[in-house]
Amino acid sequence: MSVSLVVVRLELADHSPAPVGFQYRAATEMSDEEIREKTLQTAAASLEGKTPVEKTTILHQHIGRREMTDVIIETISPNPDAKTVSSTDDSSSTSSPTAPDSPSKQLPEQITFFSGNPSVEIVHGIMHLYKTNKMTSLKEDVRRSAMICILTVPATMTSHDLMKFVAPFNEVIEHMKIIRDSTPNQYMVLIKFSSQADADSFYMSNNGRQFNSIEEDVCQLVYVERAEVFKSEDGASLPVMDLTELPKCTVCLERMDESVNGILTTLCNHSFHSQCLQRWEDTTCPVCRYCQTPEPVEENKCFECGVQENLWICLICGHIGCGRYVSRHAYKHFEETQHTYAMQLTNHRVWDYAGDNYVHRLVASKTDGKIVQYECEGDTCQEEKIDSLQLEYSYLLTSQLESQRIYWENKIVRLEKDTADEINNMKAKFKETIDKCDSLEHRLNDLLKERQAVERRCTLLNTKVSKLSTELKEEQEMNKCLRANQTVLQSKLKEEETLRKEACEQKDLQIVEMQEQLRDVMFYLEAQRKINQMPEDARQEIQDGQINIAMASSSASPASGKSRKGRGKRGK
Repeated sequence: MSVSLVVVRLELADHSPAPVGFQYRAATEMSDEEIREKTLQTAAASLEGKTPVEKTTILHQHIGRREMTDVIIETISPNPDAKTVSSTDDSSSTSSPTAPDSPSKQLPEQITFFSGNPSVEIVHGIMHLYKTNKMTSLKEDVRRSAMICILTVPATMTSHDLMKFVAPFNEVIEHMKIIRDSTPNQYMVLIKFSSQADADSFYMSNNGRQFNSIEEDVCQLVYVERAEVFKSEDGASLPVMDLTELPKCTVCLERMDESVNGILTTLCNHSFHSQCLQRWEDTTCPVCRYCQTPEPVEENKCFECGVQENLWICLICGHIGCGRYVSRHAYKHFEETQHTYAMQLTNHRVWDYAGDNYVHRLVASKTDGKIVQYECEGDTCQEEKIDSLQLEYSYLLTSQLESQRIYWENKIVRLEKDTADEINNMKAKFKETIDKCDSLEHRLNDLLKERQAVERRCTLLNTKVSKLSTELKEEQEMNKCLRANQTVLQSKLKEEETLRKEACEQKDLQIVEMQEQLRDVMFYLEAQRKINQMPEDARQEIQDGQINIAMASSSASPASGKSRKGRGKRGK
């Protein structure tokens, strides 16, 4: 795919200020001064040594009928930096230690202010578009440009719509400049990308794409080699070497570039878009009204088979049919309508089907316009023969008209009969349709009743479902409470089991202690019984003596030993 680069030149009036940040150039080996010198080389050669009046004449001659108008340049940046500019007078920067005598002394001599939107600049001049003569391919790894121009954006597309259109590439767009000049219903947009790869991606994605699905306007993109600003007095309107200025189409008022759209140059040396010239209904030039082609003639073909060879046209009704050596449609037309005369379209010879010969010697009379036979002998014509042929032709034409009247009357009768039959059939069909509609209405009433019954059943079922849903929720809440109570009871049961286990352990300890005490009591009683059975001497000896009982186990407490010792003493 080959593309060409364009050069955007803004020609400013002498009193107009230059826009900020408008100039741009792609990566080239030439410096800005070299490019400016090369660009204005032709203008400098044309204006060198000329007086101011001659310079003005040359500039006006190259500008032509173009007039300088206000060019509005709006800069849009994806991430604009907020800038606050404030300037005061030097005299107001130092404050006096004491209050001034009057309020007017507090004001500075000059106050700087800004009015309007700082991102919108209005200059006065002409916008030029030049195309470079060399073509480059998108597949080649060559340096092109990181700036792309959208040639024609419809005025109905606002800035917000444009931002939505380029939204997928917002991260790689450095800035956009919307340029509005005197061209009605459209504007131009310059988009600067971060790199050439991003510009190529945007070009491949959006070139030829519709701005929206409703309108037919498409996005026309071109690469911008450089954007420059020159004053009109420097010769900005003069031709540039190796560049061709893109004119405007006088039909659609858009720029014409053959790399974007097809260009058609007419015989009068006026160029237009081929699509615009197709929509131009007139055959004349839209600019000078020069007739390019003769009036179009519709191609003749047989009405029945569509062939375009050996065609004959009926001189009575204008029917076109093929000859007897093709499909005989012209002769069949004669058999159906009894139209006698037919003329061959190639050589304009007239054939008489009734006489089965050529009668093309008949011509129109200059006196009354009737068809008569024309015969010349040298430069004189036989008036008598012409009169007789005229009379004969009148009789023949009368008979032909009478036969045509009979033919068309019969045809009308047949059409009336066919129409009556068709009307009767339509009435029968209409009656059947009415009956069918009645049956469908009864069926519809039955279906409506069934629908009402089904709706009532659905209402009852919905009520039951809602009631069951409520009961289900209550059951779920009750189940939840029971589960919570079950958890609490289980915890209490575990506590009770723990307490019972502790009580059982304490009881076992008490039983063991009671068993030990019982064993001591039994031992005491048994010892006392035995002592009572002993003789007096032995008891006296035991009374004077002392009995020590060893500890049975280490688990016995000192308190229990003391109690046994006491009992022993009491026993003694």
